[in-house]
Amino acid sequence: MTRHDEQGTAGIRAGGTRAGRRSRTLKAVGIGLAGALVLGVAAASWAYWHLNSNIRSVDINSALGDDRPAKAGGAPSASAPATAVPLPKGALNILVLGSDSRSGTANEELGGGDSGGARSDTAMVVHVDAGRTSATVVSIPRDTLVTRPSCPLPSGGTSRVSYGSMFNSAFELGGPVCAVKTVESITHVRMDHFIEIDFSGFAKLVDALGGVDVTTTRDIDDDKSHLHLKAGTHRLDGTRALALARTRHGIGDGSDLGRIGLQQKLVKALLTRVSTTDLLTDPARLYRVADAVTASITTDTGLDSLGELMELGRSLKGLSADRVTTVMMPVVTAPSDPNRVVAEEPAASHLWASLR
Repeated sequence: MTRHDEQGTAGIRAGGTRAGRRSRTLKAVGIGLAGALVLGVAAASWAYWHLNSNIRSVDINSALGDDRPAKAGGAPSASAPATAVPLPKGALNILVLGSDSRSGTANEELGGGDSGGARSDTAMVVHVDAGRTSATVVSIPRDTLVTRPSCPLPSGGTSRVSYGSMFNSAFELGGPVCAVKTVESITHVRMDHFIEIDFSGFAKLVDALGGVDVTTTRDIDDDKSHLHLKAGTHRLDGTRALALARTRHGIGDGSDLGRIGLQQKLVKALLTRVSTTDLLTDPARLYRVADAVTASITTDTGLDSLGELMELGRSLKGLSADRVTTVMMPVVTAPSDPNRVVAEEPAASHLWASLR
């Protein structure tokens, strides 16, 4: 073999080696990309399963049957391409309760209850207008004396009708089912959905959003809720936002009525924070928010999946904080007890009629 032949053969071997290396490298890259894709799909599937399984629900429709107010009429769904499923746009009434009903260390540290009892510290009827670009939030004072209707009980059987009972006793007695039935009995408004959020879940949601900005017009000094704020604008973390929602001894006359105004400020602050935080560009924060929400709520069976919650959220995309009106059910001091209130008529009935 000549020297030229030997060089040619070496070149072929070198070229073959380089080609083999490139082939192996490309194969390794391909395997890596495929593995990353599989892991990404698996992670996304696990995240969806985890968030979906977080949600707890109660079948309120089955428990209450047909003895309920008629459903509100709504506007037809918005037009959409034939290939897309249009989002619902009809009017909607949602009963939202903030409670300490779940036991656990996190709730206990924040002032929550234990497994032996359940209290609804916050009650709001959220009425979303047809088109879902404006809403009215009506707070019901927990100290309102009402006629509590007969309710199915979680342990079986039914409760008796109770006259002159505190409004929040309905939830303590019969859970979400009795809370919904009581609200429907005093408002004659059908609750399309029910959402309960617990103490620790609310705090985690605020923290996941990076806090909320709230402006107070007076100093708050409440040792019971551990909240001490000077008048002005404050960025509140979850613990302090929850304290603000619960405080009442450091403002006004110390009644539940003063607290309601602070709770309504928080509702708008949360809406503003959500609308100004681009969660889609921050997947990690989006997941934290979704995890905080789904892990801390109990819903009716119409909202007990991630898909249904996402559809509701998308349908409310055009609802901004400045299009939300917050009011309190008109009340007066109860004749039987100066520490309790009753609905002021006919103003309360006129308010509820406007939401049907």
